Amino acid sequence: MPNAFNQKIIDEFRAHHGRMSGYFEGARLILLTTTGARTGTPHTTPVGYLPDGGDRILVIASAGGSPRHPDWYRNLLVRPEATVESGVFTYRARAEVLAGEERERAFARAVETDPGWQAYQEKAGGRVIPVVALYEIAQGGPPDIAADSPGEAIRLVHDVFRRELDLIRKEMAAGDGSTLGAQLRVNCLTLCQGLHNHHTGEDTVLFPFLADRHPRLAPTLERLREEHVRIADLVAELRRAVSGAHPDPAAARAEVDRLTAELEAHLTYEEEQLVPLLDRGR
Repeated sequence: MPNAFNQKIIDEFRAHHGRMSGYFEGARLILLTTTGARTGTPHTTPVGYLPDGGDRILVIASAGGSPRHPDWYRNLLVRPEATVESGVFTYRARAEVLAGEERERAFARAVETDPGWQAYQEKAGGRVIPVVALYEIAQGGPPDIAADSPGEAIRLVHDVFRRELDLIRKEMAAGDGSTLGAQLRVNCLTLCQGLHNHHTGEDTVLFPFLADRHPRLAPTLERLREEHVRIADLVAELRRAVSGAHPDPAAARAEVDRLTAELEAHLTYEEEQLVPLLDRGR
């Protein structure tokens, strides 16, 4: 069973769809459920993570700098599959321990974001702290969203993008303004991919579904599609600003601000127009 400290985090995480208060406010956390290596029973642990592009996230087995690997990591060595809860989405994931230069690059990005990871490595003595990639296992069908209605699902997914943009803006503001860190660039590119996937899903599944059942929504859906195109252009500009050998931090901040303003207006309009309709139909 989780210890009392972990259980308090788990309960708050699930109750507030991943939004945390206090020490963990604004932190990137997941709940990772692994299968006990010896017991075969499920164990859930709050774990910090790093975005790492569109198809995986990274978790670091720091154990607070302990000389011993954490239980969740040793479980994954025996059974390299787990359940991931992001606060909004729940999915099965395949675990892969990074090695060699790939592990070194990933850990260096983590340290660049938070020097506390290096402090943990020094405290761990001879134990090299592992970095684990978690790849979502495609299950088919709609995603598993912790929502009671389609309308709530839209609000929760939208809040994921709002929170990520807010985190990215804070990370940019916390820098010295002369460089754009490697992990921050990955965070931006992960956000870009997530927006692309979400809007593609709406254009190909949700909007046709609504158009078929509610013809009067045609002008609203057309406006939303046009906004998707404008947002895609802004996403492309952000990709360009953070890519390349020498990205311009000022240009990246400007593009994040432009994207934030356009996306917030879009999300608010979509919620005003679609959420009441979807909630009435549940």
